[in-house]
Amino acid sequence: MRVVLGVGGGIAAYKACALLRRFAESGHEVTVVPTRAALQFVGETTWAALSGRPVARDVWHDAHEVPHVRLGQQADLVVVAPATADLLAKAAHGLADDLLTNVLLTARCPVLLAPAMHTEMWTHPATVANVALLRDRGVHVLDPVSGRLTGADSGPGRLPEPGDIHTAAMAAVQDRADALAEPTAEMGLRGLRVLVTAGGTREPLDPVRFLGNRSSGKQGYALAQVAAQRGAEVRLVCAHTSLPDPPGVQVQRVETAREMQHAVQAAVAEADVVVMAAAVADFRPAQVAEAKIKKTHHPGQQDEEAQTAEQADDARTLRLVRNPDILAGLVQARGANTSPLLVGFAAETGDEDGDVLHHARAKLDRKGCDLLVANEVGTDLTFGHDESTVHLLRPDTDAVRTVGPATKHATAAAVWDTVREILGTL
Repeated sequence: MRVVLGVGGGIAAYKACALLRRFAESGHEVTVVPTRAALQFVGETTWAALSGRPVARDVWHDAHEVPHVRLGQQADLVVVAPATADLLAKAAHGLADDLLTNVLLTARCPVLLAPAMHTEMWTHPATVANVALLRDRGVHVLDPVSGRLTGADSGPGRLPEPGDIHTAAMAAVQDRADALAEPTAEMGLRGLRVLVTAGGTREPLDPVRFLGNRSSGKQGYALAQVAAQRGAEVRLVCAHTSLPDPPGVQVQRVETAREMQHAVQAAVAEADVVVMAAAVADFRPAQVAEAKIKKTHHPGQQDEEAQTAEQADDARTLRLVRNPDILAGLVQARGANTSPLLVGFAAETGDEDGDVLHHARAKLDRKGCDLLVANEVGTDLTFGHDESTVHLLRPDTDAVRTVGPATKHATAAAVWDTVREILGTL
């Protein structure tokens, strides 16, 4: 894939080096197009060394190849990181006074802009209007994250992490590919109301700590995106994730398992299909401390392993209570009805009692849902990765459909294909 990486003139330009490496190490051909101001932060030699390609500096370099038109025309993806307030304004209003802004005018591929600037610039009405205009035109504009900015300032305006930008960029490419591959009537979801959950819930211990899990939310977001692309009306209830909201999807954010339960119960009456892809905590602390929990301190005793049994008794015991089983509750509330169609997810590890499929089949029988998507999890497996292998199980057959290793979007497409098949038999 031919990627144009535009770099704006902000202090966050150094982070684009890590983004460039991600694209290059994935086998993509990357041409870096820095603005003149960007070269004040990171030099041309760095970009050339990391990309293995000449840097496209300005419209006059290699003018016989007409770079101000060719680069945009031939690109499969254009990413700008960081995108300054000035670049956003130029892109929104079609100004083209350097090579990068010319590329933005000529590109007909997915374009993703990752803004970075001070909070006052990001929240200024002009920037807000420019971002809205770009998004209305189909440009993918990420929201900056909150954190430390230049100098002592903190707040919204920090460039998202390179990994998150890379994930969003690849999702934009997949979205375009899915849109061009027009689904058949059998695959389409037009007219269906879909409810999807995503992300990992967090259960507070005290004002600063929580019990959580490693879920990135990528699979749930992919399910929501693909459903929207196929014509469904999609509502996404998401717990913790750093992903940008998928376009065309109504998003509701929650934190805990009980908050997710309440949100799902409030929306399920209007849903034809419910997909429970969130990683919901099974347990929560029985009590939440009102102040930060302090550890017991013994003067002169630094080595925890050297604590006496008497001192170890001072360690806090955490009592947990079980969270509600949201999917089981939906099955019970539905009763003998066939609507909404219910899809569950099972993150499983094999053990001495059985493999992933054994535990998944038992969970399908126990839950009573219409489709169970099982995947193997563990260290360096599934969570946070862009590819995974899943197994699709249905209660009416012993056959198992295995998908992968495949991207989250490919997995989502397979899930919706199976949902469409099931709906066709009801």
